[in-house]
Amino acid sequence: MLEGGQLRTPARVLLVLDQPILAEVVKLALSHGLFTVDVVGAPDALARFHHWRPHLVILDIDLEDGKFLRQVIESGRTGTATPVIALTRRGDLKRKLAAFEAGVDDIMTVPFPPEELVARTLALMRRSYRESITFTPTITMGDLEIDILNRRVRAGHSELHLTGLEQSLLYLLAANAGRVLSRNEILDALWGVDYIADSNVVDRHIRNLRAKLQNDWRRPRYIATVPERGYRFIPTDTDEGTAPSAP
Repeated sequence: MLEGGQLRTPARVLLVLDQPILAEVVKLALSHGLFTVDVVGAPDALARFHHWRPHLVILDIDLEDGKFLRQVIESGRTGTATPVIALTRRGDLKRKLAAFEAGVDDIMTVPFPPEELVARTLALMRRSYRESITFTPTITMGDLEIDILNRRVRAGHSELHLTGLEQSLLYLLAANAGRVLSRNEILDALWGVDYIADSNVVDRHIRNLRAKLQNDWRRPRYIATVPERGYRFIPTDTDEGTAPSAP
């Protein structure tokens, strides 16, 4: 609800995405702010937008033909304009300029660091509603505490310092806890669909992350190897079936 152009309830964010893996990463990243998140595919986006009246739309513009975006922009002419962040896998300038011309407020090229999405989302909400969203630097998943600002993770009593890529990898796995992610899915999510990599680049980064997590692959606690399929993040008893929470 808005009062005087300001938010008085948790902000509603509508994700228009057809990739469950990416959607879960975005949802986990938004756990750093006070948001209620709903995910829909492009065919259901317009009906959900009119019914739910979100405060922010995050839209995969590679999915849709522009009709939904035009409707969102048009609705702002008769009421409160809804800010839009566009996601695209095409990083060319022509694509970005076309998106801004169509009316989006910001655009990000997939893949992106989770902390950048958080920063852009909070900045856009502050500009749009003249009020800062409550920001929680650290979120908790079981006995993992992930500090997005300082790129630190506390696993039990151990504090880790991750690189940006390692943090993105941890986000990807943790956001999709219980789901087996293939090496190609991890590669596409973190490096992009056009990236040509060494055959063991994913395994190498998994190995480095495990070493920092002190996760023995023979007795996995966080990241399990699923033979011939990929990797799976293992939910702990405290976080299985529950959303991440602030400490």
